Amino acid sequence: MFEAKLPPRSVDCAIGTSEDVHKGIATYRLLTGVLPEDAEIAADSDFDRHVLASILAAAVMDGGSLPEKAGLTDHELAALLDQHFSSIEIKAEQSLACFESNVTDEVAMVRDLLLARRSTEGDIGRWLAAMIARRAIEPDHLWEDLGLRNRGELSRLLSRHFAPLAARNINNMRWKRFFYRTLCEDEGLVMCTTPVCTQCNDFNVCFGDESGESRMAERRRDVLLQAASPIVAGDWPI
Repeated sequence: MFEAKLPPRSVDCAIGTSEDVHKGIATYRLLTGVLPEDAEIAADSDFDRHVLASILAAAVMDGGSLPEKAGLTDHELAALLDQHFSSIEIKAEQSLACFESNVTDEVAMVRDLLLARRSTEGDIGRWLAAMIARRAIEPDHLWEDLGLRNRGELSRLLSRHFAPLAARNINNMRWKRFFYRTLCEDEGLVMCTTPVCTQCNDFNVCFGDESGESRMAERRRDVLLQAASPIVAGDWPI
């Protein structure tokens, strides 16, 4: 299992008292040196680091094994950190050095869909395919499951690293739904009950609004509001 050696009080400095927000935002800040809302992503290299840090932060917030939640093996996670966050000191237990992720068929299908349509070279596209596929089985919108700040960042990620696939989503379908529809179409199957999307009862499931605050931004706001609330009678511990 990987253990990030956090600098003293790095979690406390990141944000208030909520444990899951502590872990998520502290992880992002540890990796990048800034809070998520302050990330500069104009350059592609900065955007890639932001995406990777966001996914790892979201995986940390979910608890459990970081490699499993992120969709990577121990070796892949170590290589990712070495290449993109080399200042972070990570230690791995020797007994888990050869750990391999137990990938479900569903995750493997989405991962292979993405891998077959990569548009960038190097390890990052392969890692992102695995990470996106694993995070896609979580319950929220995909951009939220990846820890990103909005859906636009997800669209940029897919257009940058998986351009042939992203280009097929001409009607701006929700990305999870689009992945599974593409898998069906590639197999010659039809998952839709009507040939025209606007006539389908599931239209809002496929194309509904995906706006809103990110998980970390929402929870950070709640923590800050709670911390700013005045103490009233009964709040003091006995």
